[in-house]
Parts: sequence; structure tokens; C-alpha cells
Amino acid sequence: MRHHIRARALAPALAVVAAVGVLAGCGSEKAPTQDVKEAPVAAGAKAAASLGEPGTACVLPVSFGLAADWKPKAVRIDEGDELAAALGKQGPATMVCEIDAKPAGNIGYMRVWTAPGAATRTALEGFVKAEENSTKVAYKETKAGALPVVEVTYTVYNEIMEESKEESAFAVSTPKGTVIVHLGGLDTEEHREMLPAYELARSSVKAL
Repeated sequence: MRHHIRARALAPALAVVAAVGVLAGCGSEKAPTQDVKEAPVAAGAKAAASLGEPGTACVLPVSFGLAADWKPKAVRIDEGDELAAALGKQGPATMVCEIDAKPAGNIGYMRVWTAPGAATRTALEGFVKAEENSTKVAYKETKAGALPVVEVTYTVYNEIMEESKEESAFAVSTPKGTVIVHLGGLDTEEHREMLPAYELARSSVKAL
């Protein structure tokens, strides 16, 4: 975990979180699809709990392992609140759960989105295309356990930080639609430090 955060960038970012409760981008993506390039990551994370089943903080169409100290909470979008509705939707997807990494020592979230009535790749492409300032987009089709998974890595230009940062997401198909699990982060360093928790979710995901 890093012990320094640029105060001028962190303060406005946290203010947005406090005011709205969700963070998401909207816009258009113009970069061509590329091959996935693996980024260096920290050692793997072990599951401290499971998320998604009835009785957990977020009841989802899937379940997956949750890394220690990551704190999930369900997200319900108030359609009457235009700002919250705009931030809680990205392309075809609606945010349903957000998992806070701050108790585990990082600045960032892993968020779960659902997109009804769309093929997995189509839903994920629509999600990324709606991310403002996204570039270097790379898709990969693979498996997580027995489930087929579509993964994507890309970069987003962060105007607050005045730099590009890495982001990752994977999507799986379920009888209730496509589920997208997205990992952001304050910057690329934070993102890479959180990747083990994301990889844990991807490798342990199961349809319910």
C-alpha cells in the first residue's frame, strides 16, 4: 500500500464520492481493439468471504470470492435523481453493487453492473464505449472456472490527476443477463495494487 496520496487530486475525488455515492463515466471510446497486455501485479489474494448469494451485502446473479477487508454495499439507483441515475448507468449497464477497497488500504472500488438482454461481448463493448476518454482497449475471451468470460483492459484519461490510468473489467452471461465486474482506482499504481482482489473475483465467479 502506498503511504502518499496527492492531496490536490484526492480531495475533489472523495468529495464526488460523498456527494453522489457512485462513480461512473459516460462518453465515447474511439480506440481500436488490441491484444491484451498483462500488467505486473502483486501476489494473489485469498477469499475472506463470498459475495452474491442471498444473505450477503449484494445479492447478484453470480457469486465470487471477496478479498479481506473489501467492504461491499448494494447500490440502488434513484431514477428520479438525474445525477445519480447518470452516474449509476454506463452504456447498457446499471450499477448494482460497489466494493470499497479503502478498508484494505487502497483508494478505489470494484463495482458490479448488470445489463439485461445483451450478449456478453456486446454488453461489455457498450460499457467501455460509454467510458469517457477510454483508449488502448483490449478484449480477451477466456474462462473463469467453467464459465466463459470476456475480459477487457483499457486506459482512461483522468482530468483531475492529469494522467491516464489503467482499468479492467470482465463480463459473464447469466440467465438474468450479463454481469460486468469493473475495477478502477485513483491511478494506475492503485489499480495494480488492487488487481489481486479483482483476479480473485474473476477466477472464482459462479452463476447462481
